Amino acid sequence: MNVNLKLLHTFLLVAEHCSFRRAAEESNRSQSAVSMQVRQLELQLGVSLFQRTTRTVQLTREGEILLESARKAVGELETGLRKIKDVVDLQRDHLSLACAPTIAATRLPAILNTFQKSFPNVTAHIRELASNEMLDAIREQDVDFGIGPRVPNAPEFHFHPIMVDEICALIPMHFGFADARSIAFAELAQLPLLVVTNSSAIQSVLDDAQNIAGVTLNIKYEVRQVQTQIAMAAAGLGAAIVPRIALPATADPRLVALPIVDPPLSREIGIVTMRGQLLSPVATRLVSMLQRLLVAPALDAESTAQDRTRRRDLALIVKNG
Repeated sequence: MNVNLKLLHTFLLVAEHCSFRRAAEESNRSQSAVSMQVRQLELQLGVSLFQRTTRTVQLTREGEILLESARKAVGELETGLRKIKDVVDLQRDHLSLACAPTIAATRLPAILNTFQKSFPNVTAHIRELASNEMLDAIREQDVDFGIGPRVPNAPEFHFHPIMVDEICALIPMHFGFADARSIAFAELAQLPLLVVTNSSAIQSVLDDAQNIAGVTLNIKYEVRQVQTQIAMAAAGLGAAIVPRIALPATADPRLVALPIVDPPLSREIGIVTMRGQLLSPVATRLVSMLQRLLVAPALDAESTAQDRTRRRDLALIVKNG
């Protein structure tokens, strides 16, 4: 039996409202047109679907059977159409995201390369923003979501943690820490330090550590970019306090990277959205990929020791010409 979907939809409207008038208003058609379509459906099926009086419209037994089946059928059809639309959107969509500069310059390019292979027609606008600027962009809906550190005292935002990023000290070799395995926060406070001024997340961690250790940091230079920090540390101007994720892939023989202890310092990295926000299908797929790929395998103790030895050997080569 070939049943016209338009007739079935009209039947559902009348059945849901128990009114031809309400069905006509909702479908933006005349009441006579609605009545005619229901009558056509009844003729196709060979049964009456409604009992009509001057005041009421009620389903017949056959109408109740059809209503149950029609709801399921239309629901399945709508689900299928949504899935098809989602596939099309995923292939021809656009997304915009904010990312902490340290992540944008290290982990994000490889992840986007993998994402592009699955969704080659998706275009993306990437904004490299510090923590507070990222929250502003999310609040103003300038971006779909953010990738960055947890920011304290921001209850209007939802933070989904993905990884813990250790905060290290990047110290010039001539400061005398070439053989060290770590540096205590109190020792760090005695060195001239290089810090990034626009990272509220790291600043909060440093403030807490100063209170715990009972010391005050000797901040010599304040900059806005981690790359500037690292370059100034390599020039011997001070020790840079940087997240491990931002450390250069190739070790600089002029520097040694040490974990900070007593207390240890770290920050949480995750996905930031407004509370209650629903992401688009393409944004959801990218977030899922970020959750899988953002975390890099940590170096084991042996690898860390080998890397430190290699840096010392390179430093001796540079020193001795």
